[in-house]
Amino acid sequence: MPGAARRLPVPPLVAALCCVLLLSLLCAVALGASGIGWGHSVRLLHAGLTGGALGADERSAYTVVWDLRLPRALLAAVVGAGLASVGVAVQALVRNALADPFVLGISSGAAVGANAVLLFGALGALGIWALSVSAFVSALAAMALVYAVARTAQGLTPLRLVLTGTAMYYGFSALTTLMVFAAERGEAARSAMMWLLGSLGGASWASLPIATGAVAAGLAYLLLSARRLNALAMGDETAAALGVDAGRLRRELFLLAAAVTGAVVAVSGAIGFVGLMVPHAVRVLVGADHRRVLAVAPLAGAVLLVWVDVLSRIVLAPVELPVGVLTAVIGVPCFLLLMRHRAGYTFGGA
Repeated sequence: MPGAARRLPVPPLVAALCCVLLLSLLCAVALGASGIGWGHSVRLLHAGLTGGALGADERSAYTVVWDLRLPRALLAAVVGAGLASVGVAVQALVRNALADPFVLGISSGAAVGANAVLLFGALGALGIWALSVSAFVSALAAMALVYAVARTAQGLTPLRLVLTGTAMYYGFSALTTLMVFAAERGEAARSAMMWLLGSLGGASWASLPIATGAVAAGLAYLLLSARRLNALAMGDETAAALGVDAGRLRRELFLLAAAVTGAVVAVSGAIGFVGLMVPHAVRVLVGADHRRVLAVAPLAGAVLLVWVDVLSRIVLAPVELPVGVLTAVIGVPCFLLLMRHRAGYTFGGA
């Protein structure tokens, strides 16, 4: 098999990525413009985990480390893992190597709800939950609209899903742009643009549980369905010959992609390229078998986004860059490099 020489053993790669992720989280907590330092950050983390005593002069540093940086680093890992996992699922769903979690128009639909909160104060009664709830609900509404338009008597087909999702993406993007121009407050428009380009600046302990639960549930389903994903990626006829109901699996993947993407986008904004680039990079390393890809891709996505978020905080500190801008800056050349060295790389199948 031409691509066999490229495959790396999965268990040691997973173990190495777990170690790298833990180290990356520690770096994300220790690095920043406040100058707290590594040793002090580790001590404050230990105090937070064990309930150790703190001096009066350490309270502000503790707040920075425990209440700001740690939940932000953990959320970056969750979002990165979620985007990478859904990227694998969407590429199998539409049998298109250029697909990513946002090709179905769900992220741009979520942006409409988020902008309604940021620009016009919608759902103000929900307080700090208004942005996440509005983004998630509008993402599900976008999912329902795409599903209604793309579905035919023969069910969901990859081509109709891609075309419908792309059309809805442009439609929702135009609507969000119109909302930004219609806003009267300049600072609100700036916040909306930051959200549209992806930002983890609003991370908190309260934003972690829902996103973590959605990503964990979605990844568990995908791991259990890895063999069916292999069959689906080889075509409907092959899937049917292997006893896989392609139509039913495609509907399940569509709902999963919508729910996980909506939950992730609701807390992080629209962060591109992670769901496109990471699955390709992982396939080059371990092969196209979804059992192998899904074991590695979430960890790789988590590590990538943790470091991208660190860079977004320190490159132009104290100014914070949108995370989505940096993922594009990193993702475009990396993706082109992957495509130039794709000998033996196949999409789908074992």
